[in-house]
Amino acid sequence: MEKQETKIEIIRGNALDVLRGNIGLFDAVITDPPYASGSTLAGKQAATSTKYTATKRHCPFPDFAGDSMDQRSWAHMMRAVLEAAREKAMPGAPLAVFIDWRNLPSLTDAAQWAGWSLRGVAVWDKLSSRPQKGRFRQQAEFIVWGSNGPMPITRNAPCLPGVFRAVNVQGAERIHQTQKPLEVMREIVRITEPGGRILDPFAGGGSTLAAAQAEGYSALGIEVHPDIADAAADRLAVKCA
Repeated sequence: MEKQETKIEIIRGNALDVLRGNIGLFDAVITDPPYASGSTLAGKQAATSTKYTATKRHCPFPDFAGDSMDQRSWAHMMRAVLEAAREKAMPGAPLAVFIDWRNLPSLTDAAQWAGWSLRGVAVWDKLSSRPQKGRFRQQAEFIVWGSNGPMPITRNAPCLPGVFRAVNVQGAERIHQTQKPLEVMREIVRITEPGGRILDPFAGGGSTLAAAQAEGYSALGIEVHPDIADAAADRLAVKCA
């Protein structure tokens, strides 16, 4: 059987604006949005380099947008994007969205408000974290997943683990403040049936697209920050639209 040609695309722009355009249909939506983390308003409004990187003031990667919202504003934004994404998704298409513990409840609400059928929560075990005496380690992030309506058990996709174990991206491989490990993303994209096309509305450093590329899927990513979009395009050896 002749191998199907795959295509990786990145579009610079606001996710909602792009999703309302003519970009075709998708067989899965897999994304890592801004988390809007922080236990206080001041914490939420801090620069992403302060919140998410050990280097803090000397972080070499640009801060990204959408991470300083209060919880209700963030949930409203996520509902709008996930609803627009679902309208571009094929029936039964899977959804997988990364989040941390702070906005996990808001994300499960937003996904259901957007019309997705919620199916569960998987875990990314980062294997390490800053120890704090008398507290549990915050060493996990989560993947909320669901589908665009019924999801037949006969789909041509494997049984995936519920826990993914990998350390944070380090050194020269890192081009984004919250970049996800490629080994984790390569497993997650396999929820898509072979030959499928994947949508990532918050492409960031392009990890979803890189995983799709490595596993033989087509994919389209949307990234609002021009410098981040260009860095992802360089990583994938593609041009931004």
